[in-house]
Amino acid sequence: MDHDAAVTGQKPVVANLHNEPELVHEAQERHVVGAQPGADATGDAKVLTDTYANEKQPELDDDDDTSDSDALPDDLFVSFPLLKGVPEEKSPLTVRAVVIGILLGSLCNASNVYLGLKTGFTFPATMFGAIFGYGIITLLVKALPSVTFLGGRFGPQENSIVQAAATGAGGMSGLFVAGLPAMYRLELLSNDPKSDFTRILTLTIVCALFGLFAAVPLRKFFIINVSRELNLVFPSPTATAVAIRSMHSVSSGAADAMKKVKALFYAFIGAFAHIIVSQYADGVLHNWHIFSWFYIWSGYTNWAQNIDNWGWYIQLTPAFFGSGILVGLNTAFSWWGGTVVAWGLIGPLLVHYGECEGVRPYLKSKDPVIAERWGVVASFSKMTGITDPGFVASPRYWMLWPGVMVLLVYSLIEFFIHIRVLYDGLLFAFREMSVSIDAMLKKRGKSSPFFEKQAAKVNDENCLTKDFATKEQQVPVYVWLSGTIIMMVIACLVCHFQFQMNAGLAIVACLLGIIFAFMSIYGGAVTDVAPLTASSKASQLVFGGITKGTEKVHAQRINLIAGNIATGTADVATALVSDFRVGFLLQTPPHLQFYAQAIGSFVAIFLAPGIFVLFMAAYPCVWDPAKQDGECPFAAPSVSAWVAVAQAVTEPKLPIPLKSGIFAIVLGVFAACQALFKNFYLVGSRAKYRAYLPNWMAIGVAWVLGPDSGYANAVLFGSITAWWWRKYFRNNFETFGFAIAAGLIAGEGLAGVVNAALTLGNADGSVKGSPVALPGQKW
Repeated sequence: MDHDAAVTGQKPVVANLHNEPELVHEAQERHVVGAQPGADATGDAKVLTDTYANEKQPELDDDDDTSDSDALPDDLFVSFPLLKGVPEEKSPLTVRAVVIGILLGSLCNASNVYLGLKTGFTFPATMFGAIFGYGIITLLVKALPSVTFLGGRFGPQENSIVQAAATGAGGMSGLFVAGLPAMYRLELLSNDPKSDFTRILTLTIVCALFGLFAAVPLRKFFIINVSRELNLVFPSPTATAVAIRSMHSVSSGAADAMKKVKALFYAFIGAFAHIIVSQYADGVLHNWHIFSWFYIWSGYTNWAQNIDNWGWYIQLTPAFFGSGILVGLNTAFSWWGGTVVAWGLIGPLLVHYGECEGVRPYLKSKDPVIAERWGVVASFSKMTGITDPGFVASPRYWMLWPGVMVLLVYSLIEFFIHIRVLYDGLLFAFREMSVSIDAMLKKRGKSSPFFEKQAAKVNDENCLTKDFATKEQQVPVYVWLSGTIIMMVIACLVCHFQFQMNAGLAIVACLLGIIFAFMSIYGGAVTDVAPLTASSKASQLVFGGITKGTEKVHAQRINLIAGNIATGTADVATALVSDFRVGFLLQTPPHLQFYAQAIGSFVAIFLAPGIFVLFMAAYPCVWDPAKQDGECPFAAPSVSAWVAVAQAVTEPKLPIPLKSGIFAIVLGVFAACQALFKNFYLVGSRAKYRAYLPNWMAIGVAWVLGPDSGYANAVLFGSITAWWWRKYFRNNFETFGFAIAAGLIAGEGLAGVVNAALTLGNADGSVKGSPVALPGQKW
């Protein structure tokens, strides 16, 4: 789920929308998780393609010669051959592809702001755009064949353009579920997000466009030059390319594709309707507080209500059930197990021995019935910290630091283990420069053996992947180079005039963004999880050191602005290079993909800030907890993590309870040892045992999220359902499983935006609905 997103803005541990389960799981088990530079890339790539060769294919007549051309190559470091029977696509960048991609990406953008504020996770628009885009355009072609820009042949390359535009329009949500709300919580901006719209917009422009332009030359490095050497398979983009190709197959692909589209559509509509309707009877249709019901039915015995107080309930959330379908049992059990340890064991013990305490919101209620019935209700999710008057830490604040520590340590260890990619990038840049120097010397009748040798290495066919794209199909150098320079200048101006941050620090933030882009792209290509968590936290640590001794408020503002720029740059760059990988496999010209994602990003620049302001107006408790009387519907764990790190690196004294800090250090050391053990011992034939190691990213999410088992229960149930479904109905799961998951996630997210609008119009469930079956209410 680049949430990362777990709690951080990372691309999610839970959120890679794979359509082809065999590719995903074989890749993770046999290749992706255990890949090391210098491994047998060809052999591992063959594992991925053999998976598809073994799938059930339609029987072909002896004289049908489509089988050879439709077969996937054994080597995933070459482009797929064009499908037999599918005409050449002369201009895949079409109006319909871009418009539909933007619309689908916008749905995912809205979904991600909602889901990210709920739990810190965001979900890519990649597979959603690929499958739904196929269905919509196919229907348009059939319904309106005579309309030029709507009808006409629809091929796999145009499908990849839909996906690229959707990725662009669906991006940038990480900025709005972490760094920006954190700035409001620390009172670093105004007291009204609407009045800051201009500043929010310009910051979004810097993050989106600088990352977009700066990432263009990384295509040649990651996909052409070092993909074979470093064994970069890019599991999710590869799965997307295979899915698109199979949907456009002249054999049975179209029929199977429409089944997936219908499944995705029905799941989307069902989730959308459920989330909107359920708020009007929340205790019956959405949140089942079973232990509160036991409390009432058993004659008000406190033990039952105390379990509910610690967040143990069932939430009927389609999005996180769908996430469970995607993540696998390891991540699901790690998240659920982390919830049990924190909020079923450690938290209650801390309260029992007086280390922490909660609040009883209904103890002094003016309504005597509520006071008598629900006086036992306590909340342990308040973020009461060491700076509050009369400080006694809440369990959530106490567990925040161990959660942040394991997220930070584990992701940074993984980051530095693979730091070699930076060396490879510098070496590649030097060799590219050597080509130009060598050509210039030869033009003057001179020569240099050193530069000749370095230039020759660039063209060494043993190290390079052959690029199908001609020079005319590449993004022009003047476009990406001038764009990168212009956006860096704009970053300096925005930071100086709008955030009181000098130009030098803005340049450092941009350069960190490029460095983190290398790490994130490499991590996503190898493990399928881009370590954006590491990017955000590393940038905060760097700027914490740079601003040491500076006035606290100014230091925190610089810390968060720089973190936003660095992480946003890495996020956008990772998305673009992933799209380039899809296009490389499908032979889509890279300059057309770039333009499609650029247009989508331009839409996201305005869409994402607008949705953010809408949510902040509807739910002010996200950025100012004092504005909420009861429980805030958005836990926003990513916000808490960013705030915690910004405070920790700028406070003269660390605002951490002593015992919490000791516990955090112990767990940080343990998480670091596990990362080293996994990367240096569990390799080769032992890599299969990695599946049994706890996922510290998921555990950290559970601890930062606070006492709330609803999401963990839903993800676990979804994961177990997917395991059972695949085990006993494998073909059915392969047809419908991942399409349904994508629909459930997008449907709930969009419904959350509608609910925010209903809240602003005083027509949501809290005003018009029934409180029946909810704790602390009259029923």
